[in-house]
Amino acid sequence: MSDPELKDALEDRRILVTGGAGFIGSEVVRQLHELEANATVFDNFSSGKMEYIRGLHDVKVVKGDVCDHEIVSKTLRDQELVIHLAALPFIPDCYHHPEEFFRVNAMGSVNMMWESIRSETVERFVHVSSSEVYGTARYVPMDEEHPTRPNSTYAVSKLAADRAVFAMHKEHSFPAVIVRPFNSYGPNVTQPYIIPEIALQLLSANDSVQLGDVENSRDFTYVADTARGLIMALANKNAVGETINLGTGRGIKIRDLVFLMAGFLGRQVRIERDPTRLRPYDVERLLCDCAKARKILRWEPKVTLEEGLRKTIEWMVNNPIRFRGPFKGWYQSYYGKV
Repeated sequence: MSDPELKDALEDRRILVTGGAGFIGSEVVRQLHELEANATVFDNFSSGKMEYIRGLHDVKVVKGDVCDHEIVSKTLRDQELVIHLAALPFIPDCYHHPEEFFRVNAMGSVNMMWESIRSETVERFVHVSSSEVYGTARYVPMDEEHPTRPNSTYAVSKLAADRAVFAMHKEHSFPAVIVRPFNSYGPNVTQPYIIPEIALQLLSANDSVQLGDVENSRDFTYVADTARGLIMALANKNAVGETINLGTGRGIKIRDLVFLMAGFLGRQVRIERDPTRLRPYDVERLLCDCAKARKILRWEPKVTLEEGLRKTIEWMVNNPIRFRGPFKGWYQSYYGKV
């Protein structure tokens, strides 16, 4: 869909974005604001940041938990459309807090979907899943029919949510769409995903980058492209009942990513293997087939990896960040530090 078509479909519509102060969510809210939609952010601010949505006039903010029936029901009372992004997203945390990941990612999604059905005002529900539900690629590129064999409790919790949303869509004839973004990156990051982690190390004075497995390969999508795809799924009636991948179809190994980013900064670095950063049962390769997004949504990624990395590094230079996770055990689980 073109921008004018999106604006025609969404102007003045009341749209709830869960996780709307987070990484992808804040970009979704910014684009909705540009389309002159009436966006409401629903976030518990465990990792989302108010500064990411500051300056977006007329955007309403509700602080709340997606598992809280009362506040979810109250917030949905006058909403027309929902983009459900709220989740615990950082995989290393799930190794230590599997129950909390299932509570938020699976049961929180069930609650959001059920209260949307009960609201009598919500007309469509976009559930944001993850390419992690597929596990390591059995074939490439990976389309929506690829087997789902998740490799982490995070991914299992996301797949459980997918299945529940789809079943409730069928049971109640309620319009829902499942979107599975591949690895997103860009400004307003809230977690130490691999690209911001590499960038932070490159921006330090060290001559080495310490990482875990650098032979793994990922399909990276710039956050503005991901957000635009989610909004298109919200606006396009043909997407209802579908599961749709969002990705570029270009894969890159983490090793090559390091040297590509180092080149942008004029740095020469070596990679050192840090065993504390290795993930158990990690996904080895993800590569998206986005033919369905092209056909149904008329979505194409606009930002190349090189352009997106430059924008991300520039943002991180101008916006020094210190990651904070929702759990006290995060630093121990990821960095091996107290």
